Amino acid sequence: MSIELKHFYVGSSYGGQQEWCPTFWMHEGGCAAITACDCSIYFELYKERHGLCPFDVKNFDRDDYVRFASDVMQPYLRPRWTGIDRLEIYIEGFGKFLRDRGESSIELLPFEGERSVHEARLVIERQLNDGWLIPCLNLYHRDARLRDYVWHWFLINGLDGDRVRLVSYGVGRWVDLNVLWDTGYERKGGLIIFQSH
Repeated sequence: MSIELKHFYVGSSYGGQQEWCPTFWMHEGGCAAITACDCSIYFELYKERHGLCPFDVKNFDRDDYVRFASDVMQPYLRPRWTGIDRLEIYIEGFGKFLRDRGESSIELLPFEGERSVHEARLVIERQLNDGWLIPCLNLYHRDARLRDYVWHWFLINGLDGDRVRLVSYGVGRWVDLNVLWDTGYERKGGLIIFQSH
């Protein structure tokens, strides 16, 4: 089965980038806030939600995106020394942002990285079929090919067989889900599941 969700561009960048942010903390540790900004824009563009972004999501530029990430989203998902290293921190922060913007129909649920890759594939397939982006937290990883995704939040917006498409750093990259999920470490991250009620 192959599923690829629509996304958006900021100039030539596939989604936003934390490297654009001018402050040290957001530049180095703003990945959670960036995924939340991308989700908010996606919700407005493709999930018929309104009022989540402080600019016109059909006509915005890099400067608008940086203001959204640094001025609006950062207080909810503030970078810190240990990073936003637990799913619960993300759920609390992004959940509060959504409620403060008047969006109460989206529920955020954790899917822990300790669960099996089979379970992960099923939930990823279900989420994508329902049109939801999937924020993913990866902590440590033994595979050097994923070194750019260590202690990092990114999005999943595609599934093709055993491959998933990761969205981060302004690009989409296909990787093997089995490799991504088998970090080789006891402490793991996981997924954020969106549900509408």
